[in-house]
Amino acid sequence: MTHILLVEDEVKLARFVELELNYEGYQVSIAYDGLTALTAARELHLDLVILDWVLPGLSGSEICRHLRNISDKLPIILLTVKDEVSDRIVGLDAGADDYLVKPFSVDELLTRVGAHLRRSWQVDSADVLEFEDLSLNRRTRQVYRDQRLIELTAKEFDLLEYLLAHPRQLITCDRILQEVWAYDFISDANIIELHIRYLRLKLEANNEKCLIQTVSGVGYTLHD
Repeated sequence: MTHILLVEDEVKLARFVELELNYEGYQVSIAYDGLTALTAARELHLDLVILDWVLPGLSGSEICRHLRNISDKLPIILLTVKDEVSDRIVGLDAGADDYLVKPFSVDELLTRVGAHLRRSWQVDSADVLEFEDLSLNRRTRQVYRDQRLIELTAKEFDLLEYLLAHPRQLITCDRILQEVWAYDFISDANIIELHIRYLRLKLEANNEKCLIQTVSGVGYTLHD
């Protein structure tokens, strides 16, 4: 059974989300604070974490960084009342794969949970994708720019993998949301922009030429 860790200090909300997840067939463990969450992450075999931003003790972003030290592939959905772009950047930079602003629709949460679980269940082939001096190994999940190893978050890797699999093609934001995030939620298109920004910073850290091009109002293309 798929095991989800829910980290939420609002008891009524945690119970409500737990019941909804149970109804969908998921096993749920609840942690009401950061230290309990980290202990659970080390001791349990987890498939996904739903993590509140504001918690007693450690913040959600701090917990997220610790979770990433435990596993770089575990999907993490951040729940937050903060809706500023700068706040989202902090969460994504800490290693979150997704975020959901409170108050949220439980149907939307379930959709995102299912999307991330489907993505994590996909079996990677041993193929190496290459474009110019950029290479990505699907099996080892390593990315190189020439001889430089580039550290990416799980979702940054997924996004770059998708772009590398469709070189020189114009890919719309809608398509990226459906294929990489596996849900169609247009108002969250700026989550792609944030990940593209971080990808560019990492891929061009040594002043290498830009490979990910923006087509204003449409989407992105990997082009030389």
